[in-house]
Amino acid sequence: MKPKDRDFIETTDGHLFCVVGYLHPPDGYTAYLKYIPSVDGKWGKEGARYTRTLPFYHVSQVENTYRYLKENYPQYLYDCPVRNITLSWIPKTSVKHYYQPVEKLNQIRSRGANDALEQKLLDLRDVLSGEAGTESLGVTGSILTGIHNPEFSDIDLTVYGHDASMKVKEALVKLKGEADVIQPIPPIELERWVNNRAERFPLNVNDLHRIARKRWNYGYIDGTYFSVHPTRTDNEITETYGDNTYQRLGYGMGNAKITDASNSIYLPAKYSLRDVELETGDEEIEEIVSYEGLYGGVFEEGDRIEFKGVIEEVKGKDRYLRLVVGGAGSTDGYIRWM
Repeated sequence: MKPKDRDFIETTDGHLFCVVGYLHPPDGYTAYLKYIPSVDGKWGKEGARYTRTLPFYHVSQVENTYRYLKENYPQYLYDCPVRNITLSWIPKTSVKHYYQPVEKLNQIRSRGANDALEQKLLDLRDVLSGEAGTESLGVTGSILTGIHNPEFSDIDLTVYGHDASMKVKEALVKLKGEADVIQPIPPIELERWVNNRAERFPLNVNDLHRIARKRWNYGYIDGTYFSVHPTRTDNEITETYGDNTYQRLGYGMGNAKITDASNSIYLPAKYSLRDVELETGDEEIEEIVSYEGLYGGVFEEGDRIEFKGVIEEVKGKDRYLRLVVGGAGSTDGYIRWM
């Protein structure tokens, strides 16, 4: 199986990294540091304790982990010749255990739940699988690595492939509407979410309320928060490391109409564009790529959007320009409706 977004890796020195995206060097894995060993950590397994490195999910927080790695574990920083930026990664020689979400969920199903959180996971899996008619599900996050705490940990599911993801989306919308086994996010919590993001992102409250209404892949089961994350299948991973090179050209701002949003459900999210009006430069970008999950799966074909991010030149079989939001060095990028 090819490495996939939201797989996890335990290193030989006890760190836990989350795999990012689908573009990985042949001798390692692109990943960000998620948990570090700590005697005071709230997460743990087999006598080891961990603390989380990210207080919240944002490119600025991921970049903060680079400083920790530079000072303590510089072998996990990689000057990528394909993307022409410095990234965190795991050399294959430093992998103690590679965690796969589907394998873990099947393991829990086979042996039965060890605690209340795992039982809720199985209940969620059963109701989604039954309603959506798919078995293409896995579990990521703290449950995947076995360090979860039933008192406060969430459930993070993965679903594989575009068709299966769309079926799960339809099932979740229906189930949350019935509010029986699965409940939607309460209005007061949505309001907190909007106000919290308004402090971190260059978006206004109206933009964030609209995004909140489009976020289908979050909810509650028996009082426990869960998320569902579409992930590419092996057949949907069509680019091999080195097929293209990426070179940053500077910042860009503008607006455009979305022509294809089918690949926006994944991370990174991709939106194809036309009728682009770029405020900087004469060349036209062909797509927006967002590593910021906030913008994934919320814009639709026909939407006219305004954007800011880093312009990259992509060279391979063809040459084109794209705009990147939420990648390294682009902390103030955004996408919003016009």
